[in-house]
Amino acid sequence: MPPNSNELGQPIGEALPGWQPAAYPKTARMAGRFCDLEPIDADKHAGQLFEAFAEDTEGRMWTYMANGPFATGTEVHAWLEAAEKLEDQVYYAVVDRATGRAVGIATYLRIQPGHGVVEVGAISYAPALQRTPAATEAMYLMMRQVFEVWGYRRYEWKCDDLNAASKRAAERLGFSHDGLFRQAVIYKGRNRDTAWYSIIDKDWPRIKEALEAWLDPANFDADGAQKRRLEEIRAGIGGG
Repeated sequence: MPPNSNELGQPIGEALPGWQPAAYPKTARMAGRFCDLEPIDADKHAGQLFEAFAEDTEGRMWTYMANGPFATGTEVHAWLEAAEKLEDQVYYAVVDRATGRAVGIATYLRIQPGHGVVEVGAISYAPALQRTPAATEAMYLMMRQVFEVWGYRRYEWKCDDLNAASKRAAERLGFSHDGLFRQAVIYKGRNRDTAWYSIIDKDWPRIKEALEAWLDPANFDADGAQKRRLEEIRAGIGGG
């Protein structure tokens, strides 16, 4: 009888005799070198985020988001206040350690502890955070928490298939492309074909090693420019 088959010889998935459901994401503070992740607090973070988001004068960061752009700080506060009450999503503010101010948001979505699956999404990075070490570190901190503290098996990233920047970001971070869900979502009155990406637990050690090597102070010159690209470091570790 072939391996991973039942008594009828039909192929079945790998048995997981030691599996225990993952922990539901807590509102835990995560500390890094460039940024901290704090559970969202509308009263504390809304004003800071409105100021940071306002630097995007054309509203480009909101094109592929269900929310935004926001005309006033009151609108941001209402959004975050509603987010605080959600039981199936856990929002975090990305706080720049150099300034102590919130400059972005990232969220745990589609939380399925029984299957060990969780998604990162609603990633709203203000211009001050985009393409910075803190932006990468925030994603690293959320991954590490998921795999090493809460015990998840699969970490997902989804985006509009037209959002080339989001797809590049997922691939740079080490996510694998799983496929395309056509006509998956309607938002802002238009169709979205959703690109799916994931990292699974067996991938994490290699991805973690690459991220930590990229974030290491030795990888940046005196002007703060990277010496080696993350993809280059990961390729050197093996596995692409």
